Amino acid sequence: MPGLRIFALDVGTSSVRAHRFDETAEELGEPARREYSGEADADRIVQLTREAIEEAGGAEGVDAVATSCFGHSLLALDKAGRPLTPILSWRDTRSADAADWLRRRLDNETVHARTGCQIHTSYWPAKLAWLAQEDAEVFRTADRFVSFCDYLYEQLLGRRVGAGIAMASPTGLVDLRRRTWDEELLDTLRIDEERLPEISDAPVDGWFPALLDGACSNFGVGCVTRERAALMIGTSGAVRTVYETARPQPRPGLFLHWVDDTRVVEGGSLSDGGNLYAWIEATLADGGGSLAGRDPDSHGLTFLTLLGGERSPGWHQHAKGAIHGLTFDTTPLDLRQAGLEGVAFRFADVAELMPEIEEVVATGGALLHDPDWVQIMADALGRPLTTSGVEEASLRGAAVLALERLGAPPAPAQLGRVVQPRRDRTEAFRAARERQRRLYEVVTSEPTS
Repeated sequence: MPGLRIFALDVGTSSVRAHRFDETAEELGEPARREYSGEADADRIVQLTREAIEEAGGAEGVDAVATSCFGHSLLALDKAGRPLTPILSWRDTRSADAADWLRRRLDNETVHARTGCQIHTSYWPAKLAWLAQEDAEVFRTADRFVSFCDYLYEQLLGRRVGAGIAMASPTGLVDLRRRTWDEELLDTLRIDEERLPEISDAPVDGWFPALLDGACSNFGVGCVTRERAALMIGTSGAVRTVYETARPQPRPGLFLHWVDDTRVVEGGSLSDGGNLYAWIEATLADGGGSLAGRDPDSHGLTFLTLLGGERSPGWHQHAKGAIHGLTFDTTPLDLRQAGLEGVAFRFADVAELMPEIEEVVATGGALLHDPDWVQIMADALGRPLTTSGVEEASLRGAAVLALERLGAPPAPAQLGRVVQPRRDRTEAFRAARERQRRLYEVVTSEPTS
């Protein structure tokens, strides 16, 4: 359909980007970008999104507006639609004890099988239980509970909107088979369905419902089958596949969310990714230098990269990071190498749970901007990595999904170089990964206070 124009937004955990795309999902003009620190202040992000939209030429005169947004966020609103809380994000682990409380009352495996999500701090059930325990007045008086993207749409469009299934499903509060809010969880949390958004994929004034940024990343780089996975490292990290199914079947250690009427996104998420990289850069002096010729056994370190807590594959509520093997000879470069390897080993643990994967496409600015890390990732996975040629995968993915809904299949995503694993390092990487597994078992078996 020649002449189609899509206005796309990507609202991430540290920035918002806006851009126009043509009928092939090619960029038009220059993108607009606004950055922020974290995503706790809902109104600040709304204002920066307005600025980005205006700088990118506005959302008028296009055939559709498509939005990629960070997921798993919770916001309590009063009767006037104003926030009663900051944005409670997947990175907020204060609800760990509340998640434990829920697990004592519900069977986690049954909840996971029904919703595709664990009972975990990342998701709404634990956060709602925590809010009820820690601020009962806000929990009681809140008129509604929404995702940030729902609030964003209400502010931009000037009316109350529903939640698309692509953003409702990753809350951990949706029954996958019925595609409605989960009755057992609502009963346990003592929340009426009327206090939650209506689940609807209907567009509003040409704005399609917001989509989870992770799923958008897959569409942006062309990973839309079970055999082709996107390995993404932005602020956090994930391995994901997208595929069609009529009967979603969540698998142990992995999440499973709806994308639309027929497709799901499946995979594993890590809380440590680009944020760990930034922590290393900010914390360690003289930590630069090439890692290309260094063996994982050369530094003698085992770095359990759980600084932000654990999600996949173990989903431990109270896990913390750890470094074993420190000596007076340890250098900043040793720590940097061990940290990047530690993230790669966690990715390898997730990939083992998805044996159907035949090809992996690497994406995300934090990963692609460091060739050493891409090589380490290929070595840890023991398979080739194809780098993505798409600069803004989630932004393009939102445009791709909008074009699909308008009946205009986009052009294939561009790919970059292929990075082969170094076979002479296989044994060294296997031994280092096994050391991390043993350290993980020790850390997660320790009693919590």
